[in-house]
Amino acid sequence: MNIQEMIQNIEALHKESQERAIYHLNHLTKPISSLGRLEELAVQLAGISQDPFAQYKDKRVVIMAADHGVVAEGVSAFPQEVTPQMVQNFLNHGAAINVMTKTVGASVVCVDVGVASDISSFEGMIHKKVAFGTKNFAKEPAMTEQEVWQAIEVGIQVAKEQIEDGAKVLATGEMGIGNTTPSSAVLSVLANIEPINVVGAGTGLNQEQVKHKANVIKQAIELHKPNREDAVDVLQKVGGLELAALCGLCLGAAIMKTPIVIDGFISTVSALCAATISPNAKAYMIPSHHSVEPGHTNALQALGLQAYFPLNMRLGEGTGATITFPMIDMASNIMREMASFESAGVTNKE
Repeated sequence: MNIQEMIQNIEALHKESQERAIYHLNHLTKPISSLGRLEELAVQLAGISQDPFAQYKDKRVVIMAADHGVVAEGVSAFPQEVTPQMVQNFLNHGAAINVMTKTVGASVVCVDVGVASDISSFEGMIHKKVAFGTKNFAKEPAMTEQEVWQAIEVGIQVAKEQIEDGAKVLATGEMGIGNTTPSSAVLSVLANIEPINVVGAGTGLNQEQVKHKANVIKQAIELHKPNREDAVDVLQKVGGLELAALCGLCLGAAIMKTPIVIDGFISTVSALCAATISPNAKAYMIPSHHSVEPGHTNALQALGLQAYFPLNMRLGEGTGATITFPMIDMASNIMREMASFESAGVTNKE
């Protein structure tokens, strides 16, 4: 079965398992729906796993790392060499995501899908490089169509490999200097919003630099005229390799019937690409936090998801997604451990 066939075969959530979960929740020692979105999450998880009482002990944040040619236009406060330096930091367990995953008992998987330098000697990471970064989309398309599909395939493969290795939950993470620029460009096209309304400060741009960044995106969209009905075309012309790979990771999780937690702005735009390619994939996505990047509100609205936590974060790496992991355990444990009215000998309402 080729990639397109696998994507086309992504199934809707298992309705019977969801109905069983709702029935069970409604007979636990609490007023109906009193645990709010935690109950909604339990029902979603039941539909994904086809088991209302499943456990989700093994959780992994997958960081896709890549570089962007458009940084030549002065759209980032940090130089491109920071990308491989931060990848090494992940591997040395020194980044925020390492501390946060350790705190909640999760792990980090780092994938080179398009870092602009040769990091093949870096140990402890997955080497799946499609290209040495994207082209400068201010002047030419970011990628070829083949490169987009290669990166999507990397995401699907990594999802499959991690799940077959025992992962029960995946989460999206990314590293790539300048990657809020292609994310803003892709969102601008897919959601049909002017770039100036979705562009933010990224790694710390001032007001004039933000305007410049928006103008670079606007001119690139006018130059390449990406088709907003075709996420692959949009990624090819103004996207990024890690965005395409994260899109593939979301599709791969759905193919493998595994929940995937979506991090912030960049990850949500990638998830939007996945949902555009396969609407059924959205049901497997769990939103996490609401980033302060202005475009994240638009991306969540376009995807039709509501974030769980307003934490004023904008780091990326999968940090916001990690905070959602304990909530998944809570939803799972409530299903398995909470007493029913009957078992506890508590009188239910009439």
